[in-house]
Amino acid sequence: MSHSEQFQTTLKVFCQRVDKALDFWLPQPAGPEAHLQEAMRYSVIGGGGKRVRPVLVYAAGSALHVDLNKLDGLACAVEMIHAYSLVHDDLPAMDDDDLRRGRPTCHKAFDEATAILAGDALQALAFEVLAKDENMNCDADTRLQMIKLLADASGSIGMAGGQAIDLAAVGRQLNLEQLENMHQLKTGALIRASVLLGAMASPDTSETQLQQLSEYAHYVGLAFQIQDDILDVTGDTETLGKPQGSDEQQNKPTYPALLGLDGAKERALDCHQKALQALSEFDSAADTLRRLSAFIVERRH
Repeated sequence: MSHSEQFQTTLKVFCQRVDKALDFWLPQPAGPEAHLQEAMRYSVIGGGGKRVRPVLVYAAGSALHVDLNKLDGLACAVEMIHAYSLVHDDLPAMDDDDLRRGRPTCHKAFDEATAILAGDALQALAFEVLAKDENMNCDADTRLQMIKLLADASGSIGMAGGQAIDLAAVGRQLNLEQLENMHQLKTGALIRASVLLGAMASPDTSETQLQQLSEYAHYVGLAFQIQDDILDVTGDTETLGKPQGSDEQQNKPTYPALLGLDGAKERALDCHQKALQALSEFDSAADTLRRLSAFIVERRH
């Protein structure tokens, strides 16, 4: 089996694991809450998301030889936070999108109030999983650190803060430093949390290793957003699963707008190289992390 085939097999295994775990943790629709619970499941399980954040949890844990059973709950928690953010980002008051992962967004498939509540409930469920999952098999102090890390990555100094900056930036010119700061919060914070949560599942992870993985996540997060911006210009709606050109139509600041298409591609590759450099002291167990970085800058949707 080639390295490429092995990587694709590993991705498939990780995605199947998190899908099975998500099905376990998400409530089965029943009783007067059924409509809300259906919307939660629709937003998380359906539509064929890339599962980049759960895969990063598994890959980082694997780099430190953590048993995958300890990582399932962590992978679920970051995907629930990500899914909730997409449900709310798509709302009319935010990005006002009708299409997500090639099908109607949550507020279109259900209704606006249900979509808001589904996002709220998914965020709460993410922290419930971190607090309750017995398979994580970690001490109370580590579990508390994990909850704090995910909370910081999700709130006003993380993803929500980045979204607020993004909304305020529509129609305004941002310089490169401002653009990268926005994306470090909006996209990068949860990507960093995914990597570090996987690493924290090992009791033997050193502070040096956490710092190196944090640097890796920093550059992978930037590369991910740059490639997103590039695909908004070069992709098509069917492949992307969401409206092509929506960033330009909403007059959002993007890397191609600031650096040009070739400059943005060059910047993404530079981030990829720096991500690899951050892993230089890790052995072959970190190869999935290395290939993920390449996958992120080469993806087409």
